[in-house]
Amino acid sequence: MDSDSLSNIKLAFGSRLREFRNKLCLSQEGLALACELDRTYIGGVERGERNISLINIVRIARALDVPPEKLLEGVK
Repeated sequence: MDSDSLSNIKLAFGSRLREFRNKLCLSQEGLALACELDRTYIGGVERGERNISLINIVRIARALDVPPEKLLEGVK
């Protein structure tokens, strides 16, 4: 996979995350507290700057009360 493809995957995931977070009217800090991650980490994921781990996807999904696969829908 080339770097543009990898970047697009991270951006698409971050967009999905932001969408779910905003639906719950959560700030990045609120979400970070709920899943015990740093606020700057959540911001980096949403901006596509972080290559998020499977463990953190599950932690965030639980905090958002959605199945992890929902966060991955449309990410190609």
